[in-house]
Amino acid sequence: MDEGGSRIRRRVSLPKRNRPSLGCIFVAPTAAELEPGDEGKEEEEMVAENRRRKTAGVLPVEVQPLLLSDSPECLVLGGGDTNPDLLRRMPTDRGVGDQHNDSEEDMFGDYDSFTENSFIAQVDDLEQKYMQLPEHKKHATDFATENLYSESIKNKLSITTIGNLTELQTDKHTENQSGYEGVTVEPGADLLYDVPSSQAIYFENLQKSSNDLGNCSMKERDWKSSSHNTVNEELPHNCIEQPQQNDEASSKVRISSDMNRRKSIKDHLKSAMTGNAKAQTPVFSRSKQLKDTLLSEEINVAKKTIESSSNDLGPFYSLPSKVRDLYAQFKGIEKLYEWQHTCLTLNSVQEGKNLIYSLPTSGGKTLVAEILMLQELLCCRKDVLMILPYVAIVQEKLHMIGEGSRGATLEMTLAKILYTSRTTQIIGMSATLNNVEDLQKFLQAEYYTSQFRPVELKEYLKINDTIYEIDSKAENGMTFSRLLNYKYSDTLKKMDPDHLVALVTEVIPNYSCLVFCPSKKNCENVAEMICKFLSKEYLKHKEKEKCEVIKNLKNIGNGNLCPVLKRTIPFGVAYHHSGLTSDERKLLEEAYSTGVLCLFTCTSTLAAGVNLPARRVILRAPYVAKEFLKRNQYKQMIGRAGRAGIDTIGESILILQEKDKQQVLELITRPLENCYSHLVQEFTKGIQTLFLSLIGLKIATNLDDIYHFMNGTFFGVQQKILLKEKSLWEITVESLRYLTEKGLLQKDTICKSEEEIQYNFHITKLGRASFKGTIDLAYCDILYRDLKKGLEGLVLESLLHLIYLTTPYDLVSQSNPDWMIYFRQFSQLSPAEQNVAAILGVSESFLGKKASGQAIRKKVDKDVVNRLYLSFVLYTLLKETNIWTVSEKFNMPRGYIQNLLTGAASFSSCVLHFCEELEEFWVYRALLVELTKKLTYCVKAELIPLMEVTGVLEGRARQLYSAGYKSLMHLANANPEVLIKTIDHLSRRQAKQIIASAKMLLHEKAEALQEEVEELLRLPSDFPGAVASSTDKA
Repeated sequence: MDEGGSRIRRRVSLPKRNRPSLGCIFVAPTAAELEPGDEGKEEEEMVAENRRRKTAGVLPVEVQPLLLSDSPECLVLGGGDTNPDLLRRMPTDRGVGDQHNDSEEDMFGDYDSFTENSFIAQVDDLEQKYMQLPEHKKHATDFATENLYSESIKNKLSITTIGNLTELQTDKHTENQSGYEGVTVEPGADLLYDVPSSQAIYFENLQKSSNDLGNCSMKERDWKSSSHNTVNEELPHNCIEQPQQNDEASSKVRISSDMNRRKSIKDHLKSAMTGNAKAQTPVFSRSKQLKDTLLSEEINVAKKTIESSSNDLGPFYSLPSKVRDLYAQFKGIEKLYEWQHTCLTLNSVQEGKNLIYSLPTSGGKTLVAEILMLQELLCCRKDVLMILPYVAIVQEKLHMIGEGSRGATLEMTLAKILYTSRTTQIIGMSATLNNVEDLQKFLQAEYYTSQFRPVELKEYLKINDTIYEIDSKAENGMTFSRLLNYKYSDTLKKMDPDHLVALVTEVIPNYSCLVFCPSKKNCENVAEMICKFLSKEYLKHKEKEKCEVIKNLKNIGNGNLCPVLKRTIPFGVAYHHSGLTSDERKLLEEAYSTGVLCLFTCTSTLAAGVNLPARRVILRAPYVAKEFLKRNQYKQMIGRAGRAGIDTIGESILILQEKDKQQVLELITRPLENCYSHLVQEFTKGIQTLFLSLIGLKIATNLDDIYHFMNGTFFGVQQKILLKEKSLWEITVESLRYLTEKGLLQKDTICKSEEEIQYNFHITKLGRASFKGTIDLAYCDILYRDLKKGLEGLVLESLLHLIYLTTPYDLVSQSNPDWMIYFRQFSQLSPAEQNVAAILGVSESFLGKKASGQAIRKKVDKDVVNRLYLSFVLYTLLKETNIWTVSEKFNMPRGYIQNLLTGAASFSSCVLHFCEELEEFWVYRALLVELTKKLTYCVKAELIPLMEVTGVLEGRARQLYSAGYKSLMHLANANPEVLIKTIDHLSRRQAKQIIASAKMLLHEKAEALQEEVEELLRLPSDFPGAVASSTDKA
């Protein structure tokens, strides 16, 4: 691996920077993540988190031009179970609520590549210990510095060249002006990894520009001179002063060098603006260089191997032996399952062909995906994108291509990639596939499947007191297993007619158990009921750890704790559903994974949401809400039973009543449901959105090309099955006509000949605004009308009117106002705020009548009334910034309120992009930028700049602000040692991460300003005389 390449880690995303072609479509560990001595992995993960937290500018994957222009080399769909931490950090697709879906877990049980306690994070911890060993604490480094001078900018700058990086630094004058000391260089620290990735790119580019300029002076410099050697322990904080050279020769060299290095105003402004964002001087130890060299050699060997025609796969499936060693060291994986080896050595994989592979839950699919990702990243030097389940990024896995708008989104994305890139390799993985032939034809892929499962799964049915084992060979599909032997009192029989207490006490607390319930309320009731009948012995199991869980829940709730959890957690029991906040879910999931909690009562979303396997899985009833269980849902739930490497067996028990017996027997014997395209059923989110993006991205702009594209979709493959009354051509023409009538497209007729007429389409301003804002086309005209009406009398005395305009339309149908609360909240509004309601047509008398149950004669728009109610919730939340108090005030689950807030922040960003494309809505632009920030962070205004820093949440932001760190500049110039002493419960690693993130943000802001400067200084293309001048030269 070349030196420069090893410095640029996975989270590099700079404006206007050309990237190599996309190698795989994944989110995965990169080469640098697996390098020995990497002390910056967690920092980089947090930098990525910081980007995700910025809601403004986030576009769904189906409309991102970048996805299509980068010519991806490989796309991987599906993946392991969703990381709870990632759930918390990723922006939620507006209006989806909590329909979490996910793919299955990998062979590591509760291993998750994306969690903070992940395999990669453990490597980082090991390396931290390694770097603290005595033999790695002493090293000296030579520094070469040059002084640059400019009349326009009078700060002295020194460029320190080390290896492949160059650090820009200011002199003592700048240091004194800033009033803050820099970060002391610690002996033995590998400071490369304290430099954020975007700064590493900046240093790399700066090095390239300075190499040529410094060659002449480098030849004449005596590197052995003691005046030019600086010992690491003697480095000053912010600046390296160079001794003056008095001899004539060196003066000439310096004068020549200064003349050669005279930069443009743009470069000097960039230097000045990044002064406060400077990073520590990178210092590399000899051992680090040796390890890098070894790794580079292995990667080169692997690269040659993968390019050769031989079957020798190199050290570890074309990967460096270090990857194999790390898997063995941290996960105990020394040998892959036979199916994994077979899959990785398939000719289709080696030749870069598309592949679909399908296995039962927990078969180890994710490990195969990780190895394929690492092959692309390390050996082929290609980028990778992994389309994860919806709750993390897109909420799709391959079999979900047939599920509503989620499937339509995935289908559109895949179809566009297949149409625009012939070199992209698509790898799809799933646990549940039936009509795989259609998917194969759509993806032009080969298929691999296996029934392998590392832990045996036994399925049972429970009817009354009898438990039957499911047996496909038996006449009626089941055989008698045993009778429940548990002494029930009369009280217990009434409270627990399904004998849940008997079933769970057979496995807890030594083993874990999941109880799936039909509804959220039922989850809480069952958890409390079970705890009432558990003996006090359960309270002693990991008592100290359970107290810590309760303490942490109180901390994240600002002293608030759910009364149900307060009663159940001491017994090792908790409920898990969408009513919890993301922070609460994360804490409970971690406690369950570590064995502190042994029982979860949960809804079906957990089966498809996160990787939380159990020894026994109990299905409380064969229903999800009021709908009877589907085969796919059933397989997904019972797939959680049995943890690889922990359990020798997994058990699932479905509790049913006699009346449901026949339906359940059909359920367990029938094949999996077929997968069908929803591209046309989801009209506004499907085919219309697809056509708008095709024309907006100029992928296909005429009728013939669009029809040709449609034939290549999953819908096109299944058109004979799905289309009964109309042909695909008719549907295509009708959809384009509809978009034209709505004013989103404009049709141009081109006569190629007397007989041949071609219809071309181009996107209108309104269409482009909808496309750029990713507005659901069902609401784009309503949004336009609301914004237009808002211009007539926008009330800016408070945020209420703006909040109403950015409350998601698709959440309105879920709103069910409590009219007494609605009326009470209305009465507390100021006259200006009540005026907003009056403008919208909602009067106090209307709400009063609804609250008192009186009949309403005057017709009022129900959607407006419900949307305003949600706006009241959001407005109260922004004022109080406490989900708990708002939850109590409006009698809503705190998880729902958090989802509403996330959806509003996302939709606010979408509306901002919508307004940016329409000149008439210029007034909204600045207003929505600030509102989006407020909705994203939901804290007091003075804390928002600190909340932009990765690793800083509300509590930490308050601590920093109180300690005097009130801006990015303060944090970027902070000393980690001082920060540790000033802020309670802050580790050295966290302090360094916060400082590094602040530096990166400042650098990005400086780059944005630099681009503005560059634009201002650029000669206009239509400058008078420019054309004549170029003609004269020719």
